[in-house]
Amino acid sequence: MESKMEKEAYSPDKSSDDTPPYDDPSRIVEDKGIRLGEAADMYGDLGSAEEYGYVSRGLKSRHIQFIALGGTIGTGLFLGIGRAFTQAGPLSILLGYTFTGIAIYAMMMSLGEMATWLPLPGAIPQFCARYVDGAMGFAVGWNNWYNSAITLCAEISAASVVIQFWNGAQDINVAAWISLIIILVILLNIFAVAIYGEAEFCFASIKILTIVGLIIFAFIIDLGGGPTRDRLGFRYWNNPGAMKEYKGTGSTGRFLGLFSVLVNAAFSYGGVEMVAVAAGEAENPRVNIPKAVRRVFWRILFFYVLGSLAIGVLVPYNEPRLLGAIEDGAPGAAASPWVIAVYRASVPVLPSIINAVILTSATSSANAFLYTGSRYLYALAQNGQAPRILLKCSKRGVPYYCIAVTASISLLTYMSCSSGANVVFEWFQNLCTIASLFTWMSISVAYIRFHAALKAQGIDRSTLVFRSPFQPYTAYFSLAFFAMITIFNGFYTFGPFDVNSFVTAYVGIPIYFALYAFWKIFKRTSFVKASEADLQTGKAALDAADAHWPERVPRNMLERIWFWIA
Repeated sequence: MESKMEKEAYSPDKSSDDTPPYDDPSRIVEDKGIRLGEAADMYGDLGSAEEYGYVSRGLKSRHIQFIALGGTIGTGLFLGIGRAFTQAGPLSILLGYTFTGIAIYAMMMSLGEMATWLPLPGAIPQFCARYVDGAMGFAVGWNNWYNSAITLCAEISAASVVIQFWNGAQDINVAAWISLIIILVILLNIFAVAIYGEAEFCFASIKILTIVGLIIFAFIIDLGGGPTRDRLGFRYWNNPGAMKEYKGTGSTGRFLGLFSVLVNAAFSYGGVEMVAVAAGEAENPRVNIPKAVRRVFWRILFFYVLGSLAIGVLVPYNEPRLLGAIEDGAPGAAASPWVIAVYRASVPVLPSIINAVILTSATSSANAFLYTGSRYLYALAQNGQAPRILLKCSKRGVPYYCIAVTASISLLTYMSCSSGANVVFEWFQNLCTIASLFTWMSISVAYIRFHAALKAQGIDRSTLVFRSPFQPYTAYFSLAFFAMITIFNGFYTFGPFDVNSFVTAYVGIPIYFALYAFWKIFKRTSFVKASEADLQTGKAALDAADAHWPERVPRNMLERIWFWIA
């Protein structure tokens, strides 16, 4: 078993008082409730559990399913896809988003198996610390926290700019909109996790209805059902073409165009792992987490693959309005290929509706990144890699110090209001351009070691509640794919060489390894042996809690359909 030093590499310091250690987590679950039972099992004694509290399992099944949906559909599907489309053409974005989606699905299956075995708050830093190395837990945890905090600022800034799409909002100082959005997302996070869950349920519902509506709209317009009665078919795949040359000519240019989409798609899928971060606060996680993870494939197929196909048949990649809006940095929906498609189809009311959805999407992302950032910080505190005071939770199970620290970073958003300070703000953003790729690679490495630990400790994978297929080869595939994207994501900076673009593309690599090296040297952590990996801390209370979750039995056909959806 682990030595005390190895244990402290990922777990918080034990309480220094005379509180006796817990003896039976299932008894504490029965006597004190699920929250205290889980806390006592994690911290090692009931006294620490009562002193610090613990997060609450307040996210219902529909919250988890729609958080998973919301993590799949972001502003990238409405806005970011436009730049990839103009660079590479319709076939390239279809193939690029499909290939990246397959790798995302492989990674999520690995994460889903670990998160079902141990649905812990924050989860990912803890898996890396337990199964690989405490230094990896430190690196991925702080890298993810910084990424969440800065992306929170970026989404707030984006939402404040999106509002200016409407004429009446342009005369109001953008700082006022920033203030309103900051206050809103803090209020949605600070009182109870169920409020956050309800907000994400509503936000995700709007995004789902919109993208489904847009795909149906594309089908109708493509077949000539719009006001112009013009049947488009695959006209734009012939002229100007299916694949656009990028940074080269001929086959090389078309390949580089496709590769540029792989990079763009990887950024668009950022946040898809949020469902695992929320696993520690999900009701009946051994049922709801596998259910959400299994459906990632269909969400990717429907939203991104069909969405990219729809854009490709509605708009040519050389559309002047789209190119101009992207080049000029036009606010909100003006740079969306969906809006350009609506203008071309002569349906005047839809652009404002799409802009409202993009505003909702940006606000939803800000809400989600405040939540995930605070939970990554909470996970780091549980690992003993952040101040212990951050473990303190309210009576409703909200880690309010973690939320306060993460929310304080949102004040950097005001830097985007002035041109001089905005340069610094953009520099902050550039530090985390590939943070999601490192998160996904770390998940894949953690799963490979988790798989080895199960084998070394004699745990039969056939007994697992959720077992992902073709492992560990699935994890090796996702690791290799994301490593390739990380290494070559800045290929465009070399012809001709652009220093600023090169730094933006690759600065995340030394940051991650600097964090890893710091904790490795500071704590002298060692690589975790498969036979000594901690697969059990926290599991006994979770196993005992499983019996307390009521079974959902549909009473009629409508409930049967709803339970299948959510």
